Amino acid sequence: MTSLVSDLDVAGIEAPSYDSEWSIGQVLSHLGSQAQIFELFLEAGLGEHPVPGNEIFPPIWDVWNAKSPLESRQDCLAAYDVEVAKYEALDDATIEAFRISMFGMDLDLTGLLRMRLGEHAVHAWDIAVALDPSATVRSDAVDLLLDGLGSTAARGGKPQGESFSVRVGTTEPQRDLVVVVGDAVSIVPAEADDSYDGSVDLPAEAFLRLVYGRLDPDHSPAYAESGSRGVADLRSVFPGF
Repeated sequence: MTSLVSDLDVAGIEAPSYDSEWSIGQVLSHLGSQAQIFELFLEAGLGEHPVPGNEIFPPIWDVWNAKSPLESRQDCLAAYDVEVAKYEALDDATIEAFRISMFGMDLDLTGLLRMRLGEHAVHAWDIAVALDPSATVRSDAVDLLLDGLGSTAARGGKPQGESFSVRVGTTEPQRDLVVVVGDAVSIVPAEADDSYDGSVDLPAEAFLRLVYGRLDPDHSPAYAESGSRGVADLRSVFPGF
């Protein structure tokens, strides 16, 4: 993140991000507030205090939203340093014992970190692609996030009032998956003998962005599809959040 934004002047920080409603500075403000909020989740999972409720978040957001563009950058990067240091200070026994129930999920530390990494990686792309239209989500983040997209789809996917399934084959890394849309949305491993309403093959990085609502036609790599359902249907299922 530091290398991405450290050289921006005020005009650069105030420039639009990929998210049409947020400037780059507002994305940094959001990421900084999330670093602070995830620290609270970390502390709750360590038994230091109860899991924070929704009433805790607005005052934190208000403080970050009031920051100037330069303050948003400076304070976001500082908050990241503090957050990372807290994770790195955990010993093996503490990591093994960590548990937290949040957003209807029971998570160990890996699960919490995967949520935080997804938040960081996708919003960092929101900034990166505004500065370089060819930018992609970092490959090391894609590797770590791909197998956890099922929980992301369950939280952010929007059923369409009709049931269908689309097989999704990815590269770098390679996976064979199925997006199942019904009363809820899920991502499960594909079965060779099953039939689907459509099939899509694309890079894993693009599939990650698709699930996070960031695979619009202007930011899509080459992909192959067949059947009656495909990328356009999945874009409707994953509008972004």
